[in-house]
Amino acid sequence: MATGLIALLDDIAAIAKLAAASLDDVAAQTAKAGAKAAGVVIDDAAVTPRYVVGLSPERELPIIARIAYGSLKNKLIFLLPGALLLGYFAPWAITPLLMLGGIYLCYEGAEKLYGAVFPHAAHAHEETVLGKTSDPATLENEKVAGAVRTDFILSAEIMALTLSTVADAGVYMQGGVLAAVGILITLAVYGVVALIVKADDAGVALARNSLSPLRLLGRGLVLGMPIFLKVLAAIGTAAMLWVGGSILVHGMAQLGQAGPEHLIHDLAVAVANAISVAPALVAWVVTSGIQALLAIVVGAATIVVMGNVVAPIWSRLRPAKG
Repeated sequence: MATGLIALLDDIAAIAKLAAASLDDVAAQTAKAGAKAAGVVIDDAAVTPRYVVGLSPERELPIIARIAYGSLKNKLIFLLPGALLLGYFAPWAITPLLMLGGIYLCYEGAEKLYGAVFPHAAHAHEETVLGKTSDPATLENEKVAGAVRTDFILSAEIMALTLSTVADAGVYMQGGVLAAVGILITLAVYGVVALIVKADDAGVALARNSLSPLRLLGRGLVLGMPIFLKVLAAIGTAAMLWVGGSILVHGMAQLGQAGPEHLIHDLAVAVANAISVAPALVAWVVTSGIQALLAIVVGAATIVVMGNVVAPIWSRLRPAKG
């Protein structure tokens, strides 16, 4: 009996060691995958704050919480099992699906650019596609839904990058790393977003402080945050265009049409060599700029299709209100 008990304890100890090693592997692969997806994470953080602009301040944190919840659902309920299933049964479908998401990002980015240049025409287009919105609750729901849709595309890119990092691992390792990356990135992104959108409230509180340095800091936050949010909204729009364009270019290369990717690379290298100052940065700026221009063209075409084809068909299919 004692011998059997000792053997059982030895087996438990061995299993515990294997489990600890597996956790260490998951942690290491998660860090590696998170670093690889860092670019898309930054884009996600830049895009999200614009969805609370123009809404009631007391609704900012609840809206961010709703978007964060939707983001977790995107990653853990839809994208994680979807990525594992597609990777196993239909890996050929991953690139076309990502490219469809890229077209959506091009559309979103081009629509925001359209709204900045032609606000009245853009508002009319939005009403054509979505219908008129009057009450705050409906507006909030539409903002949240739009943010979750955009998050789905960015999350899909993050999960695809993560999966490529652990492509040779077992399915349990892949699932663990995808889940860990999804949770950690969601907490990090929406934690930062919450801090950004509530920084002006913190500034008001500091401005009332009796200590002059804190009062000065508070006034700086109050005066500076509106400008910062406008800049961040512009960065978010640029990020959507850049990411959308890069998904399309990279997707075409994976589908055997590598000409555009090679052409962009050659142009970026030529410009970087001609300037010869910070060549890596110059090459990145040129590459991103060309990809964003491609996204604007694709997004503009999508706006036309949405306004003149998809919206009229959808308005006939959906039931009339009231």
